Amino acid sequence: MQKILDNEYYDLIISNALIPESVDKGNVTMINEKHSLLHLHRSQMNACDLGIYPYSSFPSLFTLASKVSVEKSGVGSIQREPGLNLFGLGIIIGIIDTGIDYQHPAFRNRDGSSRILSIWDQSDQNGKPPKGFEFGSVYTKTNIDTALMSTAPLSIVPSVDTHGHGTAIASIISGTPSQDNSFMGVAPQTKLAVVKLKEAKKSLKDIFAVPEDALCYQESDIMLGIRFILSLAQQLSRPVIICIALGSSQGGHCGRSALARYIDSIVNLQRINVTVAAGNEADKRRHYYHNITSSPYENEFYLNVGEQDKRFSMEIWPFPPGRITLDIVSPNGEFLEGRPPSLNRCEKYQLTVGNSSVWVNNIDMDGETGDQVILVRFDSPLPGPWLLKIHSMENEPFFVHSWLPSGNLITNETYFQISTPNTTITSPGNAKNPLTVAAYNQFFDLILEESGRGYSRFGDVVPDIAAPGYRIPCAIPGNQYGTLTGSGAACAHATGVAAMVMEWGFARGNYTEMTGLQVNRMIIRGARRNDLYQFPNNIWGYGQVDIYHIFERLSVI
Repeated sequence: MQKILDNEYYDLIISNALIPESVDKGNVTMINEKHSLLHLHRSQMNACDLGIYPYSSFPSLFTLASKVSVEKSGVGSIQREPGLNLFGLGIIIGIIDTGIDYQHPAFRNRDGSSRILSIWDQSDQNGKPPKGFEFGSVYTKTNIDTALMSTAPLSIVPSVDTHGHGTAIASIISGTPSQDNSFMGVAPQTKLAVVKLKEAKKSLKDIFAVPEDALCYQESDIMLGIRFILSLAQQLSRPVIICIALGSSQGGHCGRSALARYIDSIVNLQRINVTVAAGNEADKRRHYYHNITSSPYENEFYLNVGEQDKRFSMEIWPFPPGRITLDIVSPNGEFLEGRPPSLNRCEKYQLTVGNSSVWVNNIDMDGETGDQVILVRFDSPLPGPWLLKIHSMENEPFFVHSWLPSGNLITNETYFQISTPNTTITSPGNAKNPLTVAAYNQFFDLILEESGRGYSRFGDVVPDIAAPGYRIPCAIPGNQYGTLTGSGAACAHATGVAAMVMEWGFARGNYTEMTGLQVNRMIIRGARRNDLYQFPNNIWGYGQVDIYHIFERLSVI
C-alpha cells in the first residue's frame, strides 16, 4: 500500500528546505515548489504524537461548504449582450470536491460527449495514477467519452459522486442548459477538470479527535489536487479557475496555512485564479472572542458540550504573544490545572468520574504564525457546561479567539455559551489573493445567517464579495436536478463570473496577461454596493457580485 494511503503513517506537511538528504525518497511526496509530505511510520499511535511532531505539520481537516437567481448578479444580461455573449469559452474550471456524476446531462455536449477533460479519483486505487503522482486513478476525456457510449459506463470509468456536493458545485458553474428543468450553469461553455478527494486518514482524524465516520478531507490532498489541475491547464495552455467549496476552522484564521500560501502564490500568476467559500459557521456559536484590557488579565468562558459529541477538539489563539495558561473545570466540578506553554509538551488529564479524557497542548510558538496556540482535545467528555479559565502569566493585556470544528465534525449541541458570529471565515478563505465569497439570499437581498463573517484574526478584509447562495438550481447525481444552499453554492456562482471575466481578458484577446488577482480586483470594483451599508465590511465584503457593472465600468457595454 502507498504510504500516503496507509493509516500507519502520518502525512506531515514540511518545507522542502527541511527534507533531510538521507531520507528515503519513498517517504516523501512532493506537493509543490515549497512544500512536501513526509510520511512517518507510527505503529503505536496516540494523541500525544501531536507534541512529538509540530501542530502545524499535521494537515487541517476540511468539511463541505454547502447543504436562484441568474439575473440578480447580472449574469443573464452579460450572456445576452451582443458585444459580449460570455459563457466561459476557452476556460478550464477546476473542481476539488466529492467527485462528479460524469454521466449527468449537465456535463455533456449536444452530441452526448463530455465537457470533462479529466477526473483524478484519489479514492480509486484500481486504475493508473496521473503522471507525477503515486495514488488514485486518472480518467481522460477519451476514457469518459468511451464510457458514455457504453452500456456499462462504470466498468470503464468507475468514478462516482456518492455525496453529490461536487456534482452540484460543478453544475452551478458550468452546467449545460436544460430547458425541461429550467437550468443553466453560469458559464456553460467552460471545460471541467475534476479531483475527487479521498477521505481523510483515520490516523489524522484520531490525532484531532474527529469521529471515525465523519466526512472530511485533508489539506494536503487539496494541495495535491491543485497541482494536478495546474499541470493539466499548463499542458493544454488554457486559463484555469479553481473552485474550493470546502473549509476548515482549524488554524489561526489569518491566511498563513500551507494551503493559503500556495493559493496566494498561484493567483499572482497569469491565467490562474482561485475562488474560496467563506464557510457556513457564522450562526453555529462555535467562535468565542474577548479582549482583556485590565488587571487581573484573565478571562472565563463556558463551553457547552452536547451528549452526542464524544470526540472533538477546540483551539484557543491568544495575542499579543505573551504566555497564557489554561485551567479547565468539568461539569462535575473537577479542576484540571494548566501548565505553562512549551514547544512540545502534551498533557493528558483523566477525569475521575466517567471515562472522560482531555489532552492539552499549550504550544508556545505555532510553526505557521509564530503565535501561541492551545489545542484541547476531548474524548467522551461529560455533557454540560465546561468552564475555561485563561490567564496571562506576565499580567499583560491580550485578546483571545477560540474556535470549535466546522461543518459536520460536531453537532449544534456543542457551542460557546457566549459567542460571536464574526471572524468565522473558514480556511483558506483568509488568504489574501483568492476571491473569498460570502452567500446571500438573492430573493430578499439578505445575507445568509450561516455565511462566514470576517474579518481575519488580524483585521484583513474578508470576505471579498457576496454572491447568490440560497437554493441555487443545480444538478444532483442520477440525472436529477435540485438546489444547493450555502457559501459553497455562492462560491460556485462567483467562479462562473470569474470565468466570464477571464474569457473576456484572455480568450477574447482584451488582456491576455491577466492574472487571477486582477480578475478578482475587477469583480470587487464592479460589485453592487447598497447605500445602507459602509463598504468594505465583514459581512458583505465589497458588495454583491455584479458582472454587468464590471463591463459598464470598462465601457464595453
